Amino acid sequence: MNRKWFQLWNIGRLRGKLLDVLSLGRTMLLLAGGSLVFFMLLGAGGLAGTKLNTSPVPSMKGLASSLSSGFFMELLGMEVPHLPKNGEASAFSAPKVTSFVFRMLTSVDPGNPKSLLSREVPGLAADDPFLLREGSGGTAGAPADYHPGTDELAGGESDDPGAGTADPAKDTDADPEPDKPAGDSVVQPQPTAAPDNGISAEQGSSGGAGRDSGATEDTSIKRVLVYHSHPREAYNPLLGAESENPSSASPAKNVLLVGSYITDRLEQRGIGTVHAKDDYATEVPDYNWNFSYKYSRITIKAAMAANQEMTELIDIHRDSQRHGKTTAVIDGKSYAQVYFILGHANKDWKKNEAFANSIHQLLEKNYPGLSRGIWGKSSGNGNNGEYNQSLSPNSVLIEVGGIDNSAEELKRTADVLADAIADVYWSSHDAEKAAAPDKSGGSEDSTE
Repeated sequence: MNRKWFQLWNIGRLRGKLLDVLSLGRTMLLLAGGSLVFFMLLGAGGLAGTKLNTSPVPSMKGLASSLSSGFFMELLGMEVPHLPKNGEASAFSAPKVTSFVFRMLTSVDPGNPKSLLSREVPGLAADDPFLLREGSGGTAGAPADYHPGTDELAGGESDDPGAGTADPAKDTDADPEPDKPAGDSVVQPQPTAAPDNGISAEQGSSGGAGRDSGATEDTSIKRVLVYHSHPREAYNPLLGAESENPSSASPAKNVLLVGSYITDRLEQRGIGTVHAKDDYATEVPDYNWNFSYKYSRITIKAAMAANQEMTELIDIHRDSQRHGKTTAVIDGKSYAQVYFILGHANKDWKKNEAFANSIHQLLEKNYPGLSRGIWGKSSGNGNNGEYNQSLSPNSVLIEVGGIDNSAEELKRTADVLADAIADVYWSSHDAEKAAAPDKSGGSEDSTE
């Protein structure tokens, strides 16, 4: 009897253990299945987010965007001893490393004190520009928005040299360079003046790569539009006065002068170019500066309707910082620096960024220090959030110089910038022609 009871007890014990194992196995199976479903849903959500995301903010504002290409090259150089050196200053210098580590740990940019409060004060950082691609043109930070005076907001003339006059001696950013023209001594070269940057009209910024003025393309076929959403952004040296907010309706004193330089240079390089010189403040009834990009959108659409081959759209602006933050000395000559601007609201921003980066990289290669990088901006401050860049993948806003840059500095930069735009154009244009099927049967080269 005891033996039978003992056998039954052992069987019951084994059964209990088996049930425990089965229960544990079922629990593990449920956990594994649940985890699998969770990660599948997570992956599907991430893929959907990537497909649906149209803003550069989440995808381009991360850690990698704050690092220069030189940083990654130096990382590779640690593992590849014979990797070619670019001769530039090390990306691992103490100030750069300290700034990078500080930003990584605190999300605070030492060069921008406002970032200390941006997360605590709602809306403070909503419209802040952010860096997409770093340029070698210094660490002065983001471009400064232009804020018009009361007269220009209402459409009136604000070309008074005394308006907003500032004392340069009190400006900590005033330029210390002795060769900077000042006041009435400024020599204003005309748009057709010969370039003085050491590059001939027949030679591009890449040392001749791409077409020149001898190209076979008919320049009457207009491919590029140079225009100005804020045409009255002016320069103090051209006005012959000091102002914190220079504005002028004169094409010889504002960004239209830079647009003329670029247009002439592109035409010399064999690219048909239209320069829109609209002064909306005098042309538009009930003008309102806050609608600037709506006005320029009409200009763009009219130009594209009249020129079916037009694809490149270049909106030329001027930064609002002082000379010390908008100028680079390259090979002993002073140049106005440039910013490239992309809008958040453009769903095809990646294509526009690729176009801007092609120009930016040419400047980095041939004129290091000229570009201040590619920046993203949101709506606000008189723009529509996408800067009309949805109208073409080859559309970009470029700020050339600041309020204190001279005509000579602007001319040098305009020529170099136009050469880079021309090189990008000819490179893509020739690639498209090479990829196109030969409709002539191969007997002769087709020409436009």
